[in-house]
Amino acid sequence: MSDALPLATELRFGAQAWAFDGERARHAIKRLAAAGFDEVWAGDHVSFTGPVNDPLIQVGFLGALEPKLVFATGVYLLALRSPAAVAKMVATVDRLLGAGRFIFGVGVGGEFPREWQACGVPVAERGSRTNEALEVIKRLWNETRVTHRGRHYNFEEVSIDPRPATAGGPPIWIGGRAEPAQRRAAHLGDGWIPYVITSKRYAEGLDFIGREAAQAGRRLERFGSGVFLFCALAENYERAHQLASASLSRRYAMDFGEAARRYGALGTPADVAAKIAEYAAAGARDFVLDAVVDGAREEQLERLAREVIPLVRTRS
Repeated sequence: MSDALPLATELRFGAQAWAFDGERARHAIKRLAAAGFDEVWAGDHVSFTGPVNDPLIQVGFLGALEPKLVFATGVYLLALRSPAAVAKMVATVDRLLGAGRFIFGVGVGGEFPREWQACGVPVAERGSRTNEALEVIKRLWNETRVTHRGRHYNFEEVSIDPRPATAGGPPIWIGGRAEPAQRRAAHLGDGWIPYVITSKRYAEGLDFIGREAAQAGRRLERFGSGVFLFCALAENYERAHQLASASLSRRYAMDFGEAARRYGALGTPADVAAKIAEYAAAGARDFVLDAVVDGAREEQLERLAREVIPLVRTRS
C-alpha cells in the first residue's frame, strides 16, 4: 500500500450495470440498492462482442431511479469522442445527479480496433488523445473561456455552462494496469481503477503512482483506489472457475480460462472474501464486483452482498 497517496479509510462496494432496456434497468437497480451496494458502474464500448449501452446515458437514467447511490463510468473510452462534447455531457450528468455522486472513470481501450475505425480515430493515438483530452476537459470545467492549441484538438474562446455541480468537476479515475496508465493517474487523475491485475502488482502500482505524483508536485487531498474484480460463487473453487471461464470467454471472444484463474475472485464465500481482502490490504478501497455467471448475475450479486461483503468488512 502506498504511503504517499491519501487513500480513503472506508471500503465501498459497487456492481457492474448490465441492464440493456428500461424495464430490466429499473428492476436491476432496485435489487442492487436493496442488497446494500454503494456504487453502480457502467462500462463503455461503441462496438463490442455483445450489447453495451452508452454509459453516460445509462448512468443518468439509473441515477434518477436511485438517488442515494454513487454512479460511475468504468471506464469511458474518452479518445473516441470530442473532449469538448464529453466535458458538456459529464458536466450535465454531474449536475443532474448532484455533487459527489458521480465518478468519471476513463480508459484508453484498444482491444477492439474496429470501434476505433468506426469512429475515425487511429487506435495508435488513443493514449496521447486521452491525455490531451483530460487536460482540455479540466480546463473547460474550471475556466470561463478556453483557447487550446494541441496535437489533436484546437479551438478558441470556448465556454461550458453550466459547470459541474462538483467543485472543480467530478473526480477522474484512470483505468488500466500498464505503466502509461499509472503515469496518467499520477499526473492527471484523481484515482486509479485497473482490472486483470494481481494484488501484488496493484500495491506496486499505487506505490509508483504515489512517487510520480510527488515528483510532479501534485498535492492531493484524496486519491481514489479502486479495482474491478470478476466474481463467481459456487460450491467450490473449480466449479466457480468453470462458470467464470465460460462467461468471460464468451464476453471477450477469447479463451479467458487462465485469466479467470489468475485474477478472479472465485469459489465459496470465504474464498471470494479472502481474495477481495488481498486487494484491500494492497490499498484498494472501492471494489467493482462483476458477477461472471451467465443467467444468474443478479442472484450472484445479491449473494456477494449478503455472504461475502460482511466477511470482507470483518477482515478489514
